[in-house]
Amino acid sequence: MPQMAPLNWLTLLIFFMAIYILVNSMNFYSFSYSLPMQSSLMKSTIKMNWKWL
Repeated sequence: MPQMAPLNWLTLLIFFMAIYILVNSMNFYSFSYSLPMQSSLMKSTIKMNWKWL
């Protein structure tokens, strides 16, 4: 029945948007950063004094 076609498209749109939001939220909350070791945070920096010649 052609009169029911917009309702079917709306249902499919809502369904796929819900799946999209679900997959993205699962990806966002399942990803965890690995904290670097404390010694790697203390990197040696080379200090240079630049002078005008």
